[in-house]
Amino acid sequence: MSRMTPFSSPLLLGFDSVERTLERIGKGGEGYPPYNIERLREEPTGEEAGANFLRITLAVAGFSPSELEVTTEENQLTIRGRQADDKDRDYLHRGIAARQFQKTFLFADGMRIVGARLGNGLLMIDLARPEPERIVKRIEIVVAD
Repeated sequence: MSRMTPFSSPLLLGFDSVERTLERIGKGGEGYPPYNIERLREEPTGEEAGANFLRITLAVAGFSPSELEVTTEENQLTIRGRQADDKDRDYLHRGIAARQFQKTFLFADGMRIVGARLGNGLLMIDLARPEPERIVKRIEIVVAD
């Protein structure tokens, strides 16, 4: 018996990769570190007109820039944080763990990373999404009689 999904309609051609991506996103979902995604009203660094700008902000208090890594591969943004345990400290109470994390975001074709900065315990990553051109193309019909 085959599984019915929203993308199994015969009218949706070539969306099988989107379905796999949605399944992969659904399996992830660890909540650490907390993050926001916002639409920026102004261009973050004076980029070109006609683009929408987004910002991903992660709460990474306690991480130095050398303990954070931001990479992209194809349409995937990966943020990793690795803190080393300080063996020289003798804790009486330890409520702040040296915790590692990996957070992955998938973005659409054409989007690009504008920049990343760390300030006040927040890692901010700015993305640009250019407005797609609306192209209408007439397809000629060939008569085969």
